[in-house]
Amino acid sequence: MQPSIRQLKAFVAIAEFGSFVEASERLHMSQPALSIAIRKLEECVGGVLFNRSPRGVQLTPEGKFFLHTARRLISDWDEALSDIGELFNKQRGKITLAALPTLAAGFLPTVLADYRRRFPNIAMNVHDVLASQVDDLVSDHRADIGLSVQPLRTEATHFEPLVEDYFVAVCPHGHPLLALDTVPWETLLHYPIIGLSRLSSTREAIETVLKDQGLEMDLMCEVSQIGTAGRMVAAGLGVAALPSLSFRQISAEGIGWRPLIAPYVPRSLGIITPSRGSPSAAATAMLETIRAHAGHLGGISSQQE
Repeated sequence: MQPSIRQLKAFVAIAEFGSFVEASERLHMSQPALSIAIRKLEECVGGVLFNRSPRGVQLTPEGKFFLHTARRLISDWDEALSDIGELFNKQRGKITLAALPTLAAGFLPTVLADYRRRFPNIAMNVHDVLASQVDDLVSDHRADIGLSVQPLRTEATHFEPLVEDYFVAVCPHGHPLLALDTVPWETLLHYPIIGLSRLSSTREAIETVLKDQGLEMDLMCEVSQIGTAGRMVAAGLGVAALPSLSFRQISAEGIGWRPLIAPYVPRSLGIITPSRGSPSAAATAMLETIRAHAGHLGGISSQQE
């Protein structure tokens, strides 16, 4: 049997006051309950800790040796309770997020600013990575929350939709496609395409559309970043198919866009969390903050140029 924290506190109080009466008053325990606690503690340690006499109680040599340890154990216990209390009250802790660059740049800054204002002592870490990496980070519990397209590894994660994104044709100002209200995919492909990396979820979705329609694109250039694609389009090097939400992270200077149709291709973006285990208090508060800001997510105006 192991000593309880109640027994240790009783032992230290009696040692400090030299009296069962004063210790019981300080601990708000009856004297019989205090005597029982000390008896059980002595049974645990295997010997007598106090010498009792009409003049009071004194520590035995073994009791004096044990007093330092008991004080340290009580201090560790109190510190542990304080630490866990701070975690539950969001007074300390850490949270890691993984997000598509589109969401990391266009949505998260406002969310994190709000969260930081309310919980200034929570450390935050953000990975702006590809969709497959978001899935891996959340599935492996290296990220508390992911923001991405619906993952393939559904057995390891849970997906909560937040917004429906769609694809748009991005063209330089003055381009003939901007004279249209909407642009069919087949029409877009009459022009050289600035394409994203094959590793990106955007490129994967575009390839699926083209395969289903039996279409091929004249790929002028392949880039890794959406911002780079936007600048190349603005320079007149070609056109691009990009998610509407991507315009939160690139400059709209020199470019315009129209919704892509035939087919219209929506894709759901949302929150990814591990399917097993419960989120920490800090992560729960972050999820609430993300949901509160989800109404500000949305695509661009189809008439903007």
